[in-house]
Amino acid sequence: MKTYRIALLLALAPLPAQAQQVFKTDTGDVRVETVVSGLANPWGLAFLPDGRMLVTERPGRMRIATRDGTLSPPVAGVPKVLSQNQGGLLDVILDRDFAKNGTIYFCYSDPVEGGGAQTALARAKLDAGAAPRLTDVQRIFRQEGPPSSGLHFGCRIVQARDGNLFLTTGDHFGPRDRAQTLDNHLGKVIRIAPDGSVPKDNPFVGRADAKPEIWSYGHRNSQGAVLHPVTGKLWMHEHGPQGGDELNIPEAGKNYGWPVIGYGVNYGGAKIHEGTHKAGMEQPIRQWTPVIAPSGFTIYTGDLFPQWKGNAFIGGLRPAILVRLVLDGEKVTREERMLHQLNERIRDVRTGPDGALYLLTDNTAGRILRLTPAK
Repeated sequence: MKTYRIALLLALAPLPAQAQQVFKTDTGDVRVETVVSGLANPWGLAFLPDGRMLVTERPGRMRIATRDGTLSPPVAGVPKVLSQNQGGLLDVILDRDFAKNGTIYFCYSDPVEGGGAQTALARAKLDAGAAPRLTDVQRIFRQEGPPSSGLHFGCRIVQARDGNLFLTTGDHFGPRDRAQTLDNHLGKVIRIAPDGSVPKDNPFVGRADAKPEIWSYGHRNSQGAVLHPVTGKLWMHEHGPQGGDELNIPEAGKNYGWPVIGYGVNYGGAKIHEGTHKAGMEQPIRQWTPVIAPSGFTIYTGDLFPQWKGNAFIGGLRPAILVRLVLDGEKVTREERMLHQLNERIRDVRTGPDGALYLLTDNTAGRILRLTPAK
């Protein structure tokens, strides 16, 4: 315990001034610090109990980072991934009882025989020592349906209050209608128990024509999901094609429309959807046309920015921005687009245990950034 306290104090120490920039926002100036640099397309970020950070790199590495910029050697024991286009080692989270059980969950593009990959979810024990490694690695879910050659894996993980896991999957940029059929896992939100079993109250349990792991369907490619800190509901966003990015609150058994309804068009301008509304299909609580290419998602719960309490933050890949949404219940009342001066694709967004906001920048020399008030 004493070692953890010392490490946490070191992790929270201020960074050198030359690693900081200050930017104006609608609610005051913010300081952006580079915590770690030199990461290869970082994708997912999780905070260890001692203040260090577990971060994935899309080419297939997992590392532990400290606030002084130190990176561990690659964590041993990570399974092979298909690192191609959007595929690779993607999201990572800690189990709610990590301090007791040392369990993590991570998502990746799992290579299949004959080419391509499927979205997969694994659990493992993390040894976070000087030579970090994973032990007892178990794949607890693997998507069924035609494999992807490298696009639209989804792959965000959220653990609900009851311990069950939500996983977003993409449509693999293949035949779009598979997101509307229940005999596969493409374009769905998946709900499973931590051991990979199917919760008995999943909406399609017992139906011969449906995969029992499905929670909701009619999604395109979701790279951001979060559990609302007040209601405990799952919120997620998903990429549209050319226009029509969506923010949704997926409910059990409901259909969110892709590709039948939506607000975008195909690349090049061709029509995709029947329209924007249809009976039996849900509407997003917000849509973006032109797109923001959303990735990463947090609802701010810290104390450093009291004016941001309860606001949603979403990373933008195109344009390269951070999006702040003011919420009133399940409605968006205001949007601010921040940090465009950085010109950095924001891949993940997390509220840190110190109340700061942490971002991952997606490029071959990616960074972990820390946002605090500029005083």
